[in-house]
Amino acid sequence: MVKATYNNDIQPDSFEFSAANKKKVKDIIARYPVGGERSAVMPLLDLAQRQHDNWIPRAAMDKIAEILNLPPVKVYEVATFYTMYNLEPVGKHHIQVCGTTPCKLCGSDGIMGACKKKLGIEMGETTKDGLFTLSEVECLGACVNAPVVQIGDDYYEDLTPETMETLLDDLAKGKKVTVGTQVARENAAPKTGRTTLVDDTPKSKKGGKK
Repeated sequence: MVKATYNNDIQPDSFEFSAANKKKVKDIIARYPVGGERSAVMPLLDLAQRQHDNWIPRAAMDKIAEILNLPPVKVYEVATFYTMYNLEPVGKHHIQVCGTTPCKLCGSDGIMGACKKKLGIEMGETTKDGLFTLSEVECLGACVNAPVVQIGDDYYEDLTPETMETLLDDLAKGKKVTVGTQVARENAAPKTGRTTLVDDTPKSKKGGKK
């Protein structure tokens, strides 16, 4: 097992946005009014993370502070507060298990246990092959379909320990996986089907008063 640590040995000496991303930086900053450019810190951190193999080095935070004319600590505060930002290398598949109350009540502990058993790692660790990193995160905002796991930009919902293990197997083999709910429901609709507005017959066809 490889445990992720904030290691100065892995920090690059400098960071520059790519030519394509420099244009995106300008476009992102242009979304905000004059004097409010500091609000661009979150999308710029996301852009840096996507460019830098899904993690943000300190040099990238310093570059963003320079671009936005902010004290570096203001960027550090944002980057260290949100679990969506990775401050150290993560695996190809970053398994982020929601541990907030609705998911807890619906079995997220079992999902975490299945991941630990299947991958042979603990929370905050990465598999030796660099394929998986396992993390616990705060509410992912898909409570109605709990328990929920985020992998990359995608959500996997209505999971059980068994379906979680199958998902991990398929990802390891490079198979195509089903994003979203893993049960027979449409998006976030009730598992039992529609419970309101069940009669779709237009009133004009019911023989009522005209």
